[in-house]
Amino acid sequence: MRKLENQTTTTEFLFLGFGDLQEFHISLFLIFLIVYIFTKAGNILITVLILTDQHLHTPMYFFLGNLSCLETFYTSAILPRVLASFLTRNKTVPLPGCLLQLWLAASLAATECHFLSAMSFDRYIAICKPLHYSIIMNNKLCLLLVAASWVCGFVENTILIIFVSKLIFCGRNEIDHFFCDFIPIIQLSCTDTHKVQLVLTILASVCTFPTFVLTITSHVYIISTILRIPSTSGRKKAFSTCSSHLVVVSVFYGTIIIVYVLPKTEMLKELNKVFSVFYTVLTPLVNPLIYSLRNTEVKEAWRRVVSKHNINLQ
Repeated sequence: MRKLENQTTTTEFLFLGFGDLQEFHISLFLIFLIVYIFTKAGNILITVLILTDQHLHTPMYFFLGNLSCLETFYTSAILPRVLASFLTRNKTVPLPGCLLQLWLAASLAATECHFLSAMSFDRYIAICKPLHYSIIMNNKLCLLLVAASWVCGFVENTILIIFVSKLIFCGRNEIDHFFCDFIPIIQLSCTDTHKVQLVLTILASVCTFPTFVLTITSHVYIISTILRIPSTSGRKKAFSTCSSHLVVVSVFYGTIIIVYVLPKTEMLKELNKVFSVFYTVLTPLVNPLIYSLRNTEVKEAWRRVVSKHNINLQ
């Protein structure tokens, strides 16, 4: 255990954020603000459309609605603090506030892993077992998958945050990141962190790794089934139903693996913040675009809402 004598206990942390881009702070603020507004608007729009339009009350859109709701919370857990730091130049955050952001962001990210896995399973059944789709993907199973995703995401990170909260922080308080994340926080602790790192590894292996394997396995079967479809039009139609999901999964998991799994070379350390932007900021932004807003059924639902609104005004 590290010595704690003559060291002041840390009560707040200092984000280094994008400190090496001081001259671009105004530009970065505007970019992040636009991204935040469009992310919130897009995901809220999708959630409202799915809730109000009976034609979208299907398993696929049930999962999409929950994902959009999650993305709304996820961006709100990270971006407002980033925007405030650009405006006020106040980059400090008290320890309890940092732990709260860490718990929320990590729980929502873990929940998204479970959602992506459930959505992959849904697409697998739709494409590989279409005759049994309505029987397998019934309301009870959909509710169970969504509830399990939310519960698992928050329970596993609640356990982890309890261990992190017992650490003592002193000396250095600079976080080389733009939000509170597990690895930068643990590295600042003055006490032994082996137990926390062990719990982190176990939870990641038990809770998150299986969802990744299920997601990849589902897409392997999906692609294999699509390639066996004899007609070109049939292959295009089938692939269009899963290509959007495949793009999101690739970006989300790809950047997370780079940040948390790959060895920390000097080049990757410098790029970690850039890759973190992909899964914390860009993925919630593009989800409504590539999943739903370009989808014919969603467009039709939007037209029905607009038409109904115009009729009511007349």
